[in-house]
Amino acid sequence: MVSTKVTGKRAGTAASKTLRSSGTGKSSKTAGGSALSQRKAPAKTTSARAASAASRVLRDGRTSKSSKSAAGSTLSQKPSKRRK
Repeated sequence: MVSTKVTGKRAGTAASKTLRSSGTGKSSKTAGGSALSQRKAPAKTTSARAASAASRVLRDGRTSKSSKSAAGSTLSQKPSKRRK
């Protein structure tokens, strides 16, 4: 199933900021990279690895607002697990 969602401008900027920061952790960078790669690509979806990293970022209280924004965008573009 192809997702019609793309990363918005604000979340894309947050993802770019996350990737450029030297103090950002691996999970935040994975989620940020996934969000940024989906900036103008509705055919792309979030992988299971990136979704797991984004989930870790959102649950961690130490992460920045920009990292959480990018992680939220990443998770929102994960296809659902609905079974037929």
